[in-house]
Amino acid sequence: ARQAEAELAAGFDRGPLHGIPWGAKDLLNAEGYPTSWGAVPYKDQRFSGDGHVTAKLRDAGAVLVAKLGMVELAGGMGYNQPNASLTGPGKSPWNVDSWAGGSSSGSGSAVGAGAVGFAIGSETWGSIVTPAAFCGISGLRPTYGRVSRRGAMALSWTLDKLGPMARSADDCGLVLDVIAGHDPGDPTSAQRHFRYPDPTTRSSGFRIGVVSDKLDQCQPEVQANFEASLAVLAEFATLEDAELPDLPANEVAGAIIQAELSSLFEELMTSGDVRQLTAPEDRINGLASLALPAHVYLRALRIRRHISAAMDALCAKYDALVAPTLPNVASPIDQDFNAYFARANRSQLGAAANAAGLPGIAIPNGFGERGLPTSITFTGAAWSESSLLAIANAYQERTTWHQQQPQL
Repeated sequence: ARQAEAELAAGFDRGPLHGIPWGAKDLLNAEGYPTSWGAVPYKDQRFSGDGHVTAKLRDAGAVLVAKLGMVELAGGMGYNQPNASLTGPGKSPWNVDSWAGGSSSGSGSAVGAGAVGFAIGSETWGSIVTPAAFCGISGLRPTYGRVSRRGAMALSWTLDKLGPMARSADDCGLVLDVIAGHDPGDPTSAQRHFRYPDPTTRSSGFRIGVVSDKLDQCQPEVQANFEASLAVLAEFATLEDAELPDLPANEVAGAIIQAELSSLFEELMTSGDVRQLTAPEDRINGLASLALPAHVYLRALRIRRHISAAMDALCAKYDALVAPTLPNVASPIDQDFNAYFARANRSQLGAAANAAGLPGIAIPNGFGERGLPTSITFTGAAWSESSLLAIANAYQERTTWHQQQPQL
């Protein structure tokens, strides 16, 4: 921070993130600091050198001030309760008796509380957009391959993505501008240029597909806030009903994650160290993945190709798809997920988008029960982050939900 102050005073400006404090989900390597992956067996591990994203932000002048708590092993072991981390359950800044969401719980909570200007989270299946929704902030899931994952814990090689979490969509764009781009050290990072703001992106005249087939299963406030959001979107976009492909995206994403994590964490499970994990179910669930038949994984990969093709065809019709991020506000911090989420279907759009590697951004759109935030998500075609950010920015220019702050 002192270095940034001295550089700025001398007229050396590294860009809009220069001097801005940020926090890293504790699966990102940072030179000189532990990287615990949120799990007791790894609480003291250290890596030499920064991860790619950490280094890019350092070079942009951003100041790393915290490694942020996360669900142990990014939730891959199938946790069923908020208390699934060596640091304890993540707390929503809007109500500390409620969950911050997983697995980037600390990133969502720290940004929502104003403790950092922005944070980096990771998403394999909802781990950026869920804490963004529960903590009343904006969270951007980039296209698979947009951001290098070198120096970050892997949960699922073919699904993991790193992305920014911040107050506004505009801030997410500024961060993505720094961290996006090809990295020779990560063969899955794409040679795709990203520029923010993109001067070629329009600010109105968008065509948005509305995914509302399960809206009646949302909490009443979530439904009402979504419908109010559609009225705002109609001021600058054409809205049409959109139907998701009828394919088993949830089952496919789940099978791929289980197969790939069993390879990554085989030694943890076979050595017995898995018994050190915090959540009791995490000590057991991962073992089942070791017995997942190869033909199930291969079938999931084959079906994923159909999901990707169907989602590509759907997204080609629109600048974005819009849906409630989640059907409910944050769960109580002491409640089992099976009890709280019994009436809520897991997001089929989120599963399909992650299986296909598509980008999305979650932004706040109001409040629901217990004074907790609600959220909407825009999902787009691969490499369409500029359009998604433009739509989210246009919405936030007409609303103030992203400017609300909890009374801590």
